[in-house]
Amino acid sequence: MKTLRAGIASALLVAGLGLAPIAPAAAAPYCGITWGSLAETRAAMSTAQLTGVRAGRHGCFDRLVFDLRGKARGYDVRYVTAVYTEGEGRRVPLTGAADLQIVVRAPAYTPAGRPTYLPANRNQAVPVPGYSTFRQVAFLGSFEGQTSFGLGVRARLPFRAFVLDGPGTGSRLFLDVAHRL
Repeated sequence: MKTLRAGIASALLVAGLGLAPIAPAAAAPYCGITWGSLAETRAAMSTAQLTGVRAGRHGCFDRLVFDLRGKARGYDVRYVTAVYTEGEGRRVPLTGAADLQIVVRAPAYTPAGRPTYLPANRNQAVPVPGYSTFRQVAFLGSFEGQTSFGLGVRARLPFRAFVLDGPGTGSRLFLDVAHRL
């Protein structure tokens, strides 16, 4: 009987000290981010017009927002070795270790050809100093119904792109790039 009590006491002591074998926990994704770094694309073209671009900082990612007058339909976002201007095809060097090419399948001009988006400095279309991931946003132009941007980022990191309707009859294309893997 004494041996049985000693065995039970030992088992309880081991369990109480946390010495019992524990299954290893699976590592949780950083901030719950499960995105990847492969191209994201929606092929549909739009007659909506790009009217603005802005950037924002969040706890786990940096965000670029493209404002459109009308419904955004398509986009193409991918890592590339270099970005080029629309129409003439001139290479635009970007700051950062990786280049994202963003094609918004909508023009940045009216049907009459008047610009609806034209930054004062094409190479610094949106100021991003102090951002964790973004290094440079360059406006590459708008030609034949699509508008392109180059985004220099700190490294090849996971990203996601998606469209939301509103406000009003407009819409927005969002591009989020994670701060880390």
